[in-house]
Amino acid sequence: MYNDLIVKAKKLRQDTFTAFIEHGEAHLGGSFSIIEMLISLFEVVLKQEDKFILSKAHASFPLCLLLKENGYDPKLTTHLEIDPKNGIHCTTGSLGHGLPIGTGMALARKLQSKPGKIYVMMSDGECQEGTTWESLLIAAKHKLDNLVVLIDYNKIQALTTLDEALPLHNLPSKFKAFNWDCAEVNNGHSFEELLPVLQESNAEGKPRVIIAHTIKGKGIKPFENDPAWHARKIKGEELELGKKELGMI
Repeated sequence: MYNDLIVKAKKLRQDTFTAFIEHGEAHLGGSFSIIEMLISLFEVVLKQEDKFILSKAHASFPLCLLLKENGYDPKLTTHLEIDPKNGIHCTTGSLGHGLPIGTGMALARKLQSKPGKIYVMMSDGECQEGTTWESLLIAAKHKLDNLVVLIDYNKIQALTTLDEALPLHNLPSKFKAFNWDCAEVNNGHSFEELLPVLQESNAEGKPRVIIAHTIKGKGIKPFENDPAWHARKIKGEELELGKKELGMI
């Protein structure tokens, strides 16, 4: 199974790179850091009654391409607009809004005794947002064990590092202090590490957060861990370099 998923991840990186070129879009770094998490969710973890929210919508190209492979037809954009019939369950783009919405959806399901989980994927930079911490408090208070948050912990935001902008220090201890069930994945690009953690059930009465350590720009070595690739468009010799690194030529 793992080999099949690795092949799918490679193809999704290639397709995302091609889409960036065709649409003249950027945000390659943060899109490539979540590829394996998206594949794990959509190929293995998510059930029909579950819903997924991409809060870091600037990285929406690989999500939209995955949805298209699964029979949906979302608009290819870096700021998602709600379109439930095509797998987009809320509008996101301005950071810090996905978790509050997901918390509300999970609470509604609890109150109505409806099955299914709400999965929210966030950037590490969003953990600096006040709305994030308000939502953590609310989710814990209401014992939302139908809520799962994934943190893309690539440690780079916008044009600098997380530590230079606003350090998060010991992030797991913060979530635990807010009474969340917390797990870490040391290599967020390894299906062997991701899937067992993603398939674990929430602790009873607790929302769950999974902090996945990732590499921004994963897959193109010269672009990896470089803040410049947060929102830089691909041009010139970088086109051929990217294609070569991704095995497209």
